[in-house]
Amino acid sequence: MPKAYVFTRYGGPETEALVEVDRPSPGPGEILVAVRAAGVNPVDWKQRTGYRRPGETGSHAFPAVFGNEVAGVVEETGAGVDGFAVGDEVFGSAVAGAYAEFALLAAPVTAHKPASLSFTDAATLPVAAATAYDGVRQLDLPSGATVLITGAGGGVGSAALQIARALGLRAAGVASEGKKDFVESLGAVHVPSGPDLAARVRAAAPDGVDGVYDLVGGDVLAEAATLLTDRTKLITAGAPAPEVEKLGGARVERARNAAVLDAVAQLVVDGQLDPHVTRTFRLDQAGEALRTVEEGHARGKIVIEVAA
Repeated sequence: MPKAYVFTRYGGPETEALVEVDRPSPGPGEILVAVRAAGVNPVDWKQRTGYRRPGETGSHAFPAVFGNEVAGVVEETGAGVDGFAVGDEVFGSAVAGAYAEFALLAAPVTAHKPASLSFTDAATLPVAAATAYDGVRQLDLPSGATVLITGAGGGVGSAALQIARALGLRAAGVASEGKKDFVESLGAVHVPSGPDLAARVRAAAPDGVDGVYDLVGGDVLAEAATLLTDRTKLITAGAPAPEVEKLGGARVERARNAAVLDAVAQLVVDGQLDPHVTRTFRLDQAGEALRTVEEGHARGKIVIEVAA
């Protein structure tokens, strides 16, 4: 039987296990893939604690497979699926977990993987890079404008810095002092995280910032908002809608379609977006991969690779 890394109830790491599961069967609009790589994101461990993504309803059926982004090879297609055939190399959003030997993908949020794009890099795009792309595009800043990105050292943040640069924007990234070199290597101005953030941003960007893409929430979001005269240019993926709306901003609006996946994949192919996969783990090391992200030590992206 195929293996998957799951959580058996809501709680901490003690709920996690590598188990044998039934091979999934694709329903209407779904694609079954043999997983080659799965991206690791903060939302993965948060879901283990009972977290619900905006718009998500219901509770998980246990055991619940970790993971939300997948790259792999099509094994089977469900009813109503067009444009995909067995053997196609694809990447997209998992329907019910990604840390597994087989996973189901939703066809509308699945794209063909360019031949020059590795499975490992492709697995970083459906959640992290696509979220970054959606947020930067939503700000709709003119070429030459300056965007501030908080949480810039992680998977979404590092992608957002690069996408902003690809769209002709100047970028400033808020991250820990230990990630200074990393942020600057992406062509952005580094702003150390911590108290009195607004003052450090003003020092680093004396001409001001024209938009903020927040990936942290809380006090960081509130302080970053004070840097803007036009709060419609305040977007967050790090806080719930009520928190940002009271500041005059908005949640990122996720497109969740194949067109965005095609766009971010092309940025990688063109050399404008480096997913910066800094560590990879085997499926039987998925717990270690999760802990690397959960403890906040990840720089760039973490990926679980699954052998063919």
